[in-house]
Amino acid sequence: MRRSVIHLVAGLLLATAQPRTQGPTLVAPGATVERLATGFGFLEGPAADLEGNLYFSDIQSERIYRWTPDDGVTTFREATGRAHGIRFTLAGQLLICEMGNRRVTAIDTGGNTFILADELERRRFNSPDDLLGRSEGRCLFQRPTIWADDDKKMDGDHVYYISSDRTVIRRVADDLVRPNGIVGTMDGSRVYIADHGAGRTYVYRPANDGSLGDKRLFATQGADGMTVDEMGNVYLTGQDITIYDPNGAQVASIAVPEAPANLAFGGADGTTLFITARTSLYALAMTVTGQ
Repeated sequence: MRRSVIHLVAGLLLATAQPRTQGPTLVAPGATVERLATGFGFLEGPAADLEGNLYFSDIQSERIYRWTPDDGVTTFREATGRAHGIRFTLAGQLLICEMGNRRVTAIDTGGNTFILADELERRRFNSPDDLLGRSEGRCLFQRPTIWADDDKKMDGDHVYYISSDRTVIRRVADDLVRPNGIVGTMDGSRVYIADHGAGRTYVYRPANDGSLGDKRLFATQGADGMTVDEMGNVYLTGQDITIYDPNGAQVASIAVPEAPANLAFGGADGTTLFITARTSLYALAMTVTGQ
């Protein structure tokens, strides 16, 4: 794998996280948003591996990058098919939404790549956007197709389930305008889906067969990306980052110099909040870890 170091930016930015919390403070005392690297096309992802190292995708350059404190940013993978959302499973597999290739793939711990899903009922997926890795299966998003001359595409933007043995692929949500963000709690009791097109975020109760039930409105805000911390707080990206408690009450917000696209917890102790925001990668020290 070729290593290519991106220009790093030293020092802190002027923009400072402005938490508005009740009870324990989520942002580490005195911490500010730090820009780790810049000069990218459009950053997405991100995801931390089991050691806390961060991986994130640049849609425009079709690359997945890796960030560590010692090496900074290096190239992990090229020609990614316009990789968008990525996630690590507890088994260490890296799951990738390849928008350009219209499929979801995985890289195992041995470096082998295989296709998880690329069609359903003999129709190609549109543009897989984001996904959630779970022990009993996986959910992935669809976005508006960019292949207008292709009549073998899905009929809308939906959420799909892939069983762990890849023998079952089916639609589990088809009543959203434009789903664009998904996250679940570690205990598997909740799945949150942001409907970016409707400006809403919903919470579901997932079943073992991958189906999503008990749909309820969680917040009157959509999002591009989202994550959850150990306390069950849900982080939604928009013009900044808005944090809601498990009951859907807004408890804090974090200002970012560029509009954030996505975010994930990582670092050696899991308390670093990494933020992919257009052309730059940012980090913020927190008092909580991710799930």
